[in-house]
Amino acid sequence: MDPINILVGLNIIATFAANLTGAKKGLKSTLSEAKERPKTYLQKLPLVLAAITLLAMIIGVFQIGTLEYKEEYKSLRLAGLLIYLIFSWVQIWAYKTLGESYSQEIVMFKNHQLIIKGPFKYIRHPQYLSQILMDIGGGLALLSYIALPLAVFEIPFVMMRASLEEKMLERYFKEAFIQYKNKSGFMIPFIG
Repeated sequence: MDPINILVGLNIIATFAANLTGAKKGLKSTLSEAKERPKTYLQKLPLVLAAITLLAMIIGVFQIGTLEYKEEYKSLRLAGLLIYLIFSWVQIWAYKTLGESYSQEIVMFKNHQLIIKGPFKYIRHPQYLSQILMDIGGGLALLSYIALPLAVFEIPFVMMRASLEEKMLERYFKEAFIQYKNKSGFMIPFIG
């Protein structure tokens, strides 16, 4: 098996285990009381697209749905692998930093806190930036003609989801969120 594919496969296993805690918290959020939980397709669609992209990467590890691995693509694949590895762990760091405020849903809990530490000190949506870059990086590393287009397709939905969250955060945290917004970037440090 290709060494890049082995690394992607091992990272999928490692991050899957680390993500189980997030999934448990996500389940808890669906069962707990919330101040607000908007009814929108943005609750599920970006998550479904990310899950399908993950499945495409899993089969891509076994060279199903991938281009032929030629030496001329090696640099592109290595760059994709590096991006994939870095941002898969940044995403985990982001949701662990959120702690009790983490949810897989767009939701405002009764005891919700505005998190401005860890990766959130620099950007307001590190988990979404990580999802986008991780999926694109994984698609490139595997040369997956299934995962890469899916990753690109999910970008506008992830961006709309992040914008909806921002509106909720501003509504509930008012001036504190506005001050935070002025000091941090939307998905790129200090921009937006």
